[in-house]
Amino acid sequence: MSTQAPSGGRRPIVIAAGGTGGHFIPAEALARALAERGHPIALMTDRRAGTRDHGIFAQGAQFVLPGAGIAGHGLARAARAALALARGTLQARAILRRLDAAAVVGFGGYPSVPPLLGARLLGRHRPPIVLHEGNAVLGQANAQLARFADGIATSFPVVARLPAGAATTLTGMPVRDTIAALHDQPYTPPGDTIRLLVWGGSLGARVFSDVVPDAIGRLPAALRARLHITQQARAEDAERVRAAYTALGIPAEISPFFANVPELLGAAHLVIGRAGGSSVAELTDAGRPAILVPLPIAASDEQGANAASLVAAGAAWMIRQPDFTAPSLATRLESLLSDPTGLADAAAAARSLGRPDAARRLADLVEGLLHHRPDPAYPTAAQTAATPAAQTAATTETTP
Repeated sequence: MSTQAPSGGRRPIVIAAGGTGGHFIPAEALARALAERGHPIALMTDRRAGTRDHGIFAQGAQFVLPGAGIAGHGLARAARAALALARGTLQARAILRRLDAAAVVGFGGYPSVPPLLGARLLGRHRPPIVLHEGNAVLGQANAQLARFADGIATSFPVVARLPAGAATTLTGMPVRDTIAALHDQPYTPPGDTIRLLVWGGSLGARVFSDVVPDAIGRLPAALRARLHITQQARAEDAERVRAAYTALGIPAEISPFFANVPELLGAAHLVIGRAGGSSVAELTDAGRPAILVPLPIAASDEQGANAASLVAAGAAWMIRQPDFTAPSLATRLESLLSDPTGLADAAAAARSLGRPDAARRLADLVEGLLHHRPDPAYPTAAQTAATPAAQTAATTETTP
């Protein structure tokens, strides 16, 4: 782990992210976009996530701060968590002052709290603070931090719980380049083979292992004969899921983890999965229709709100988990898989919601806020575009 300030006189942009891939994947995408523009990057994260020994963050300074979530714990654990967050905040303030950070960008969750509060404690000399919200409901940490933010980037056109007057910009959710590239790959409705992709979080969801094979077994034989299934399943469930499809004579790939998600998503005719912010962004960037089953335990039902946004656009169908039974899923699958035109229409609606350039949009927002403390070592994109040479080049490019 490197903890040294970047050399060369350039002030780093600090990215605060930790925990799940839903926070780290967009953080890495933004880091790459900013690094390509010449900005040094520093990462502030939590012990749960640890340091990154590969990828864009391995090229810069990394700082692991104490902290823990407070919500949902007893008084004793909440008190310990509050103390850890306070220690992390003081450490973050000291590090940010030493780095002379150009900006701080948080991606939600409690790992964002110490860095962003630490930036706030720097007073009138603080760097700009940017929040990214990946869901259609402002997360608990972001809801607490929003009043300090100079800019809030959103992934949905409408986001609940935003404070009145908040400076918001619809950027979309940054995804991996290999996923963004799927936006230009057309959707081909199913023919003789129907490819069904089932995913559910980082290691799969048990409810899909319980329900999907049973539902598939209830489909008409002629429809089952056309299916090829790729399903993410927990390690302890993988063998029984595999055996169920074998008994049905259906070719299936079952694994807790797939390294070739872009390939699988690009080939899918229909996806069954959760409705987390990253999953929804990948579906819309790829332009793939989906049956969405929101995680039922989320306090703010952000996945329900995410799914509802796609349903309203005609891009997906939502089944709440209490209603996600084998008979109900079989009925829905028989209807959808027998209607290739309907699937193609949903795919087109999903693609219309995609923002494959979200990382660029978010980088533009961050750079646009650097005017609070401009750094002459590297002008922002807006400053560059304002120069006579850039204006001439743009005019030349668009002149017939």
